[in-house]
Amino acid sequence: MRLVTFDAGDGERAGMLVDGRVVDAWAALGEPHQGSLRELIAHGRIDDLRARIGDTGAPSHPRSAVRLLAPIPDPDKIICIGLNYKEHAAEVGAEPPAQPVVFGKYRNALAASGATVTLPANSTKVDYEAEVAFVIGRRAKDVAVDAALDYIAGYTLFNDLSARDLQGRGPQWMPGKIFDGAAPCGPALVTPEEAGPHDGIAISLTLNGETMQDSSTEDLIFGIPELVADLSSLMTLEPGDIVATGTPPGVGMGRKPRVWLGDGDELVVSSPTLGTLATKLRR
Repeated sequence: MRLVTFDAGDGERAGMLVDGRVVDAWAALGEPHQGSLRELIAHGRIDDLRARIGDTGAPSHPRSAVRLLAPIPDPDKIICIGLNYKEHAAEVGAEPPAQPVVFGKYRNALAASGATVTLPANSTKVDYEAEVAFVIGRRAKDVAVDAALDYIAGYTLFNDLSARDLQGRGPQWMPGKIFDGAAPCGPALVTPEEAGPHDGIAISLTLNGETMQDSSTEDLIFGIPELVADLSSLMTLEPGDIVATGTPPGVGMGRKPRVWLGDGDELVVSSPTLGTLATKLRR
């Protein structure tokens, strides 16, 4: 399934994409509106919703008639992993970390596919980072690696936009990671059976039509089960939490000459199974 958050003119609603239409998820379940896609996941209703695919009685809209938002617009946490692709660590001259490098973003950073993001006025060195993110499906604490995939609701695309000059102003990365719109995400949350094997999800990024990144989660240093296990040992993961798994090689900072983003640039993150996440930039 492809799950979304959409607005058809009457506020945010949980939905699913079926044959070019967006179906109201709670209505498909035969229930009144009960909140966001995060809340639907927290209530454990994904399997119930899957059973209603093909039910023509639920209200739906043409995809072109609604506005898609970030799939999870109200997460409890947005957790990011740094230096988690072998080739990316090599391109920036860093040793592969012994443990996952963890930092965070906040809800203000979320942006939907198709959004225009304003570059921060206090940075001249904003970079792109295409990523595969996963969303937690049920509360997770001290999860074993071999059980970790049972805690994942699905996967989505993510762009960890990074102001490198702010990121490098001190020992902590987060100043460069948290500007408004710094986390484009979407277009949909794709459930695991449709996303494909967790260690074989392909991802690429183009800048103004030129391919800059092209890899897959096969190159992750810490795979998705390992990340669930490690993060759940540090904190309780809640349904709807977003975990961005790191970026492959090809970032602007690692190029010679370096590539920084500017007014009018267009970024497209793509995956054969997860879809297309488009972002336009402005000053």
